[in-house]
Amino acid sequence: MDRAERPLALTLGDPAGVGPDIALAAWLAQRREPIPAFVLLGDAIVLEQRAEALGLRVPVATISEAEAAEERFAEELPVLPVPVACPVIAGRPDAAAAPAVQKSIERTVSLVQQGAARAVVTNPLSNAVLYRAAFSYPGHTEYLAALAAAKGKAVHPVMMLASPELKVVPVTIHVPLKDVPPLLTKDLVLTTIAITARDLGRYFGIERPRLAVSGLNPHAGEDGGLGREEIDVIGPAVAAARAKGLDVTGPHPADTLFHAAARATYDAAICMYHDQALVPFKTLAFEQGVNVTLGLPFIRTSPDHGTAFDIAGTGKASPRSLIEALRLAAAMSKQVEAHA
Repeated sequence: MDRAERPLALTLGDPAGVGPDIALAAWLAQRREPIPAFVLLGDAIVLEQRAEALGLRVPVATISEAEAAEERFAEELPVLPVPVACPVIAGRPDAAAAPAVQKSIERTVSLVQQGAARAVVTNPLSNAVLYRAAFSYPGHTEYLAALAAAKGKAVHPVMMLASPELKVVPVTIHVPLKDVPPLLTKDLVLTTIAITARDLGRYFGIERPRLAVSGLNPHAGEDGGLGREEIDVIGPAVAAARAKGLDVTGPHPADTLFHAAARATYDAAICMYHDQALVPFKTLAFEQGVNVTLGLPFIRTSPDHGTAFDIAGTGKASPRSLIEALRLAAAMSKQVEAHA
């Protein structure tokens, strides 16, 4: 099979969440717009039951090899079987499904590592549900990094939220706000800048990306009057990045970094903590946003939303973010293949 014809590999996500809903809807969307071919690693029975509950006519085809997905995709939703060991009720998460959720991720990554699929696209999961099943990783991204590291050297995953309007990268991610200042180091900020610059070139074709780095404190610290992180940590990291030849500015006050005129001056904003990055991003691109993990040895994208248990199985879940995640994964793959 030609490398460009390989399917994307889509994980199951939490089967009680909106993952099945949006996967079904994304497949149906090919009737009105181009959708990259994907194979779903999950339980065909769960998908068939959800399609029936939602009143969707989606023929589900169980296949034995990812290579069959491309030729089947136009007529059937191809599924590589990962059985769920318990009955699935939309909106009612069950820790008994956690092994299937984890196995879906493992097999999806393995397909990409073997060259049978082009990229990993992940449906939303619930960390809380996985924790109840003794899941030992802080989250999705850390587990993907561990799977990647099992094949070679350790990796440093970097989360980026991407849309046509804005790309943002938080240096620290899912940690309490009180823990952010002690976690910030010059090396961490510099590594995040460097990986972002490299992968914007590798995956997005931006040869010399312009990066704007935010401060941590109000007004970027007011020359130390409102905090010293900008002087002691962030500023030195920006200077070191410039010394490496990267096009980086900052630290900038975060409250003036995201209006339209400011956004026109950079390709991505490096922020110091989760909400500093995600609040402006989701304000601008709530349904179109895509979560991209940089720093991995394979491409990974995901919808920029959670499991939404409250609307699972109701028909209210929009597939738009998943569609954009599929499209971006395909575009990133083409970018890599064009320069291989």
